[in-house]
Amino acid sequence: MKAALHDSIARYKSHTMFAVCCIYTALILALLGLVTVYLVGIGVTSITTEFFTGTPTGDVAHPGGMKHALIGTTILIGLASVIGIPIGMLTGVYLAEYETGSWLATPVRFISDVLAGVPSIVVGILGYELLVAPVARFNGWAGAAALAFIMIPIVARTTEEMLRLVPNSYREASVALGASKARTILDVVIPSATGSIVTGIMLAIARVAGETAPLLFTALGTRLLTVNPNGTYTFELDNLPTTTQTLSAVDLTSGFGPVRSSLFRAEIRAMSASLSSKSKISKFSWTRLRVVEVHRAWLVADVRARP
Repeated sequence: MKAALHDSIARYKSHTMFAVCCIYTALILALLGLVTVYLVGIGVTSITTEFFTGTPTGDVAHPGGMKHALIGTTILIGLASVIGIPIGMLTGVYLAEYETGSWLATPVRFISDVLAGVPSIVVGILGYELLVAPVARFNGWAGAAALAFIMIPIVARTTEEMLRLVPNSYREASVALGASKARTILDVVIPSATGSIVTGIMLAIARVAGETAPLLFTALGTRLLTVNPNGTYTFELDNLPTTTQTLSAVDLTSGFGPVRSSLFRAEIRAMSASLSSKSKISKFSWTRLRVVEVHRAWLVADVRARP
């Protein structure tokens, strides 16, 4: 009797928890469906041929397309892959085939694991200090280097682990036939793990393809279509006084409080005064001007969008 009652209670609890799980699953799926329908309903009208082939116009009513972003992303990922994939693969081959248990292999693996988990914004700040500040301009090479810095540890560790999965009998057979160690690695080991290595490379590319923080500190961006990674984005340093005078002439008081507008105008005037003498610009002042310009663009767009 007690056993039957215990089984009945257990079945009741099991059915109850199963029903609760089904209810919450349906609720989550319903919310996901509502969000998806809402986003698709808003965005489907904007997905046109012009969206992929046009460039931004600067007009809020007719913003244009994303051609510059698509091409720029492709160029940066291509440059980052050219830099990061060979270095990562060579590091993985070295760790898996040459120095499996040496004193150098352990710290290299540890550093690779640490770098793979470093926040991307830290990589962006490092790239800014090393590649942007010394030349006093944002550029595509700095952005590609920052993305490659993220790719290298991922490709290195993936290559190492995939090469370790290749049976040692393959290596022994190759050496028994008279092949050197280098020839064995190139013709036997790497081809046996090609599929897995390519998968790791694709994962690394997918990781950097969605990164924005490193590019904000290195390449920044422009709404103009450019394919030259050497170019200075948005404006040249020689035109800084003219740029600040243009910013000062923009009416920013409409729709904003007097304190905010006054502080912003004071910032513009201070930057104009410090740069009007054509003196050498410090990286701190240059960074502040970049922030001011981005802030100005956001304010102007917001004012234009107001009825």
